[in-house]
Amino acid sequence: MFSLKPVPSDRWKLSVAPMMDWSDRNCRYFHRLLTRHALLYTEMVTTGALVHGDVPRHLRYNVEEHPIALQLGGSEPADLAHCAKLGEQWGYDEINLNCGCPSERVQRGAFGACLMNEPQLVADCVKAMVDVVQVPVTVKHRIGIDKMESYDFVRDFVGTVSEAGCPTFIVHARNAWLKGLSPKENREVPPLRYELAYRLKKDFPQLTIVVNGGITTNEQVTEHLAHLDGAMLGREAYHNPWWLASWDAAFYDADRPDPVEALTRERVEEQMCDYMTREAAEHGTPWPTIARHMLGLRHGLPGSRRWRQVWSDHKLRALAPHQVMALAHGGVTDEVASGI
Repeated sequence: MFSLKPVPSDRWKLSVAPMMDWSDRNCRYFHRLLTRHALLYTEMVTTGALVHGDVPRHLRYNVEEHPIALQLGGSEPADLAHCAKLGEQWGYDEINLNCGCPSERVQRGAFGACLMNEPQLVADCVKAMVDVVQVPVTVKHRIGIDKMESYDFVRDFVGTVSEAGCPTFIVHARNAWLKGLSPKENREVPPLRYELAYRLKKDFPQLTIVVNGGITTNEQVTEHLAHLDGAMLGREAYHNPWWLASWDAAFYDADRPDPVEALTRERVEEQMCDYMTREAAEHGTPWPTIARHMLGLRHGLPGSRRWRQVWSDHKLRALAPHQVMALAHGGVTDEVASGI
């Protein structure tokens, strides 16, 4: 029987999805400034990158990011066990196996969504990881492959994998079409069928079932939480990050106790400037690499277009981040800025 470290009962209530090229450690640091409680996921890291590549480059994160989950991509049980152990040693709070990505590159590696066609292999992968770590091992998957509409397919997948020691399933409530659609189209074209996630919870009440896909408002989150254990938010959370600032009060009955610490967009932006300055000094990271993740912070506000233009202007990269912030808010003229 597998043994797990104690996990808070609301650990999976809200989470930000793993998003390739987006949810890197700089993005996660930014998101953690907005919500103290939501679970954050890394981009998918392939087992090959960890077995043969630069482990610190792929696994380094900021301590402020906790709780944080490492998503792995792979299909070899021994490699996944090795990488899961690395993730635990680096301090990640969860190891997640990607069984949902439909991209052709991932398919060529025989993992991602195509693994749903091999539930026993996924179970073997999960068992190999569960045997070597004490943090939860979870699986993110789709509800079906290609045009397969049968609920039995995803039910049997979850049943088989759960028996190997997986207590938590994150269900992207769309099919993955492995041919004919791009990854972007796979997030939009196959219809959402949340009712299948709800059925999974009824059939497996002992499991933690989290839904993902097409969720853009707190009202939708509330509706899903009436049926399931959690909701994972992706593209909307990235493009409209100020949404995250409402989550702690709305879903965790938590707020910042000290009025001085009141959350404002400007305060978050200042904290990100401090972070950019630190990252440049410690790791040589140019601020545009980090700033790209916060371009949606002033979404919908007057002046947001100019604000985004300033923070997107690579010609300003010689300026310090706080100087760029002043310019973005009109505190420094273009002429003065050009001479700094």
